[in-house]
Amino acid sequence: MSNERSSAAMIPVSRAVRAYFAPYDPTAGQPSVFDPGLNAGFLLDAPPSPWVDLGWIDNFRRTSATTIEPLRVGKGAAASQFRKSLDARVELDFRQWGKLQMALAGGSQHMNVLATDPSAAPRPTGGIPQAAATVLTGSTASALTVGAGTADLFNAGDMIAVDVDYQQQTGYVGSGVAAAYVKDPTSVLRDKDYVRRVTFNVARVAQKTTTLLLLDQPLIGGTPAAGACAQKISAFVDREGGSFFQEWSGLFVWQDESGGRICFYYPHLSPSRNSKGSEQATETEFAMHDTISTIGLHATFIALASVDPNDGETVLCYRSYFPAPLASLY
Repeated sequence: MSNERSSAAMIPVSRAVRAYFAPYDPTAGQPSVFDPGLNAGFLLDAPPSPWVDLGWIDNFRRTSATTIEPLRVGKGAAASQFRKSLDARVELDFRQWGKLQMALAGGSQHMNVLATDPSAAPRPTGGIPQAAATVLTGSTASALTVGAGTADLFNAGDMIAVDVDYQQQTGYVGSGVAAAYVKDPTSVLRDKDYVRRVTFNVARVAQKTTTLLLLDQPLIGGTPAAGACAQKISAFVDREGGSFFQEWSGLFVWQDESGGRICFYYPHLSPSRNSKGSEQATETEFAMHDTISTIGLHATFIALASVDPNDGETVLCYRSYFPAPLASLY
């Protein structure tokens, strides 16, 4: 009887796949790491920082296009083999909409529509915005300290972007997460709010006091940088085109109903084309009832190279399996 139970637990049964993403540092070439040895501390409903829960996903499909060639000797006999090229891709549908889901599905630079000054000329990604409010020392990723009276500029429920002013620098911009890449500062020279237009440090004001804005979720980039400001946003917008590519670390989890877990960890993912070669920025309809349907965000990724620090091997993906309690191991 015990053997039958142990063998039955070897069959993973899961209802859906859950997606988690974390920042990739393109400047240092460093991914966010999922260590399977610390899996017990990875709570699906409260993942450890810097991982962000993007919810349950549908139509998850991963493919490997790695080519393997034989090394031939003598009369053409195969003596060994080697991996000629590495290639892996991921395709999925996000069921939930948010800034990060949209950015990953769109692939290019993702914009926050800053609340616009009513007198400003209209622009597709938002015109001249309302003034930003300075964030003071003592702020955290979940609570922003602002000056006396400044809190009156915001209300519970407001969406805000929190980041530094743009100061004509080139390279990656965005605190904690690379949100855009500036090649030519003259293109954004007169826009001191540019970093807040693109930052991933967004949240909704849950509550406020006379000097504090309490956020509904921690800022993904952590404690605001010195000199950061907060600005109201009214929407998110992405674009077809542009030169910037998102780069993230990804983790996809099957939670086994019997107690086990299967994880696919991609240290370095970048949105790419789908298996048919078309652009990945599409939406997917999921029928609910008669003429009512939900709309999902279709996303496809290419796995970029990463180096395993334990042995220096170049890898694209890791698959981890955590057997259910008392399950046979083979």
